[in-house]
Amino acid sequence: MRPWGAPEGLVCHVLLIETDTGLALCDTGLGLLDRVSPGRRFGPARHFVRPAFDEAEAAVRQVESLGFDPKDVRDVVLTHFDADHVGGLADFPWARVHLTHAEATAALRPATRIEKGRYKPAQRAHGPTLVRHTPGRSESWRGFEAASELTEISSGIVLISLPGHTRGHAAVAVDAGDHWVLHAGDAFYHHGQVDGSAKAPKSLLAMERAFAHDWSKVRANHQRLAELWQAGDPDLMLVNAHDPSLLASARARTDS
Repeated sequence: MRPWGAPEGLVCHVLLIETDTGLALCDTGLGLLDRVSPGRRFGPARHFVRPAFDEAEAAVRQVESLGFDPKDVRDVVLTHFDADHVGGLADFPWARVHLTHAEATAALRPATRIEKGRYKPAQRAHGPTLVRHTPGRSESWRGFEAASELTEISSGIVLISLPGHTRGHAAVAVDAGDHWVLHAGDAFYHHGQVDGSAKAPKSLLAMERAFAHDWSKVRANHQRLAELWQAGDPDLMLVNAHDPSLLASARARTDS
């Protein structure tokens, strides 16, 4: 995506996870149908973020390019239900869709002006099977108080409640063998918000605040994730949904 005032652009970073019983995705990014009906599926925000609807970048095509059968993607784990995270759901209509109970409720019964604008009925017109989870405070993951391991998919996939950007926003942690990947979704937009190395473009900060369900919780998430980054744990890779430099770093670490 190429929002005004953000020269580096944004990516839609998704994860493909191999399990013992099939494949799973963390988020789906933009999908094939988004090219056909951008107004119904993305809404007016497309004029600001200016998504490039490139079929080759759709998750379903990238799964194929890796030599996998898309029908083996049996589960999708969502950080949240915004259009740039669920656009590819319709490309995997057979997959179970895992998300927090709060996010499912917000998407199906939006209560605020922002919710009514962000959740597009067209994104779920194919009738996805939603599997709701309520991460419990009796469980935790690396200091995050509410987390649930999604053992019905596979061990080593953890859904972490991280509301703020949306009512039921979550992070997803994945055990990659010799390290963990923590996909923070839209808990922050720009790497500078957690590593302190640069300032986020003003346009991204304005967009982040405009779309926040609870700005105080967004700020608290920034602080918690910054503390995690500063701890420098070598067996943890922190990524988010849209920062291109974090995607590049993750690829470099994987290649090495």
